[in-house]
Amino acid sequence: EILDEAGNFMAEVVAPTNRAGDLEGARLNPDGTVSTATGFKEAYAAYVDAGWGSVPLPEEFGGGGFPRTVGLALQELMTTANMAFALAPLLTQGAIEALLHYGSDEQKQQWLPKMVSGEWAGTMNLTEPHAGSDVGALTTKAVKRADGSYGITGQKIFITFGDHDLSEQIVHLVLARTPDAPAGTKGISIFIVPKFLMNDDGSLGERNGVHTVGVEHKMGIHGSPTCVLSYEDATGYLVGEENFGMRIMFVMMNSARLSVGMQGLAVSELAYQQSLDYARERIQGRAIGATQDSPIIDFPDVRRMLMTQKAYIAALRRMMLLTATYTDVSTHHPDAAVRARANEIVGLLTPINKSFGTDLGNELTSL
Repeated sequence: EILDEAGNFMAEVVAPTNRAGDLEGARLNPDGTVSTATGFKEAYAAYVDAGWGSVPLPEEFGGGGFPRTVGLALQELMTTANMAFALAPLLTQGAIEALLHYGSDEQKQQWLPKMVSGEWAGTMNLTEPHAGSDVGALTTKAVKRADGSYGITGQKIFITFGDHDLSEQIVHLVLARTPDAPAGTKGISIFIVPKFLMNDDGSLGERNGVHTVGVEHKMGIHGSPTCVLSYEDATGYLVGEENFGMRIMFVMMNSARLSVGMQGLAVSELAYQQSLDYARERIQGRAIGATQDSPIIDFPDVRRMLMTQKAYIAALRRMMLLTATYTDVSTHHPDAAVRARANEIVGLLTPINKSFGTDLGNELTSL
């Protein structure tokens, strides 16, 4: 029933924004703010209001407490409707998972309820102009202050939904290096750096020292703002311990890996739905034995292409949901040995899901 209802919402509210997102894209305004395409704000407000983002998240922070498996199915429906739009909740969920695993109780209470509801968005800030695949080369600095916070200075690139107008607050999770940190990935820490500082009463305070200096021009997914962010002594709060950042970031990365594989599945599903509709409508030539011009679905080679799409999509969806069920077992099963074994299987399947899903997303949409 939840998936039926979510499917209706995604089809009626989110899918109509897909075309505008592609044509208009996201833009950086002269005042430094970022605007999303027509309809995105309204669709996101409806999404938050309906509570779809919170369904697979813990009840103690306002979530629905449903399994990750249900959450992945919901994510697929939203991504099929509009992949660019779906990237905002996807990144927020990754940030939530990192804080659930490693945030202090105080950090969880302060940041998670509104991130779980979707009222606040989240990002992951890894890449720098000189540090892409080699994350260990990053140079963003984190200098500890007397009050326990840190001053964050540096530049991050390729930040998905790094700035936008969908939510009033954005919670950046930023990789940075303290002055005496060891070289390479061993010396990386992770910090919560909010777009707006928080007042003691929980209201939004003054703007933090993080600014958008560019929105990338891309081949596709134009509706998703991919930002260049500049941090200038921005206030950050350490998550976990110093030099522990890569372990925490991999919680986000593994969550995102499965979701990125699912994106390949989702765009394949949308392409298949449209292929099937077109093949039924397009009249071209006569099939063997026909007495009048035929829809192209009557030709064996078109059927072969449609069945190839359909078969691979079924296999992909099965594999993704299987991985999600193992994720749930690894988190919730009462037997520690069963949890550990399930976690090993998740570790094996997650990169396969990502590579198989993304490769086939390209192949099947081309078909």
